[in-house]
Amino acid sequence: MKIVITGVTRGLGRALTEEFIRGGHTVIGCGRSGDAIFDLRMTHLAPHDFSVVDVALDTKVAIWAAKVLENDAAPDLLINNAAIMNRLAPVWEQDDREFTKLVDANIRGVQNVIRHFVPAMVAQKKGVIVNFSSGWGRSVAPEVGPYCMSKWAIEGLTKALAEELPEGMAAVPVNPGVIDTDMLRSAWADGAASYPKADAWAKKAAPFILQLGAKDNGKSLSVGGDES
Repeated sequence: MKIVITGVTRGLGRALTEEFIRGGHTVIGCGRSGDAIFDLRMTHLAPHDFSVVDVALDTKVAIWAAKVLENDAAPDLLINNAAIMNRLAPVWEQDDREFTKLVDANIRGVQNVIRHFVPAMVAQKKGVIVNFSSGWGRSVAPEVGPYCMSKWAIEGLTKALAEELPEGMAAVPVNPGVIDTDMLRSAWADGAASYPKADAWAKKAAPFILQLGAKDNGKSLSVGGDES
């Protein structure tokens, strides 16, 4: 299976990348850290491929997608994983610059990737698009208002996309659950260690994601098994 995934340089994206490759799948990934991308390139040679791309920049995503699709088929599985967390504070204290940066990464970044990869998938009338949501895309909590907003947006965007896809395809908003990652530690350093590590999570998440198909189109799912 050919898998395209964003945000592969750390956390869930890196763990999923390693797990998919162990399973014999081809992974095409991107991330913002040049050092981490170089490491992935040296560790996992062709047909795997990794590029430095900021998904918030539409022109960069366009160039990356054109390169990926130029001489190969569209992905069987497209995973929008890249996202950032806001600084913990009430909504009225969220800085405009930080708020805009979060919107660019968490919402516009997902749309940029959809814009440049999904047309090739639609042309072939096959493939699954997984957009990572969150428990906070279906509920809320204080001091994470911008992050909640962005993940509620992902739920709506994905469900609308699901209505537009040809029969046989699927767009699925997936809540990965709470995992001990750098992003979680940046917000809750004291509590993050009580949650599963990304590598352990990926061993359960990878097979869950790989079995998604047309039957799941438009459903809000969770790696833990909840559905709505």
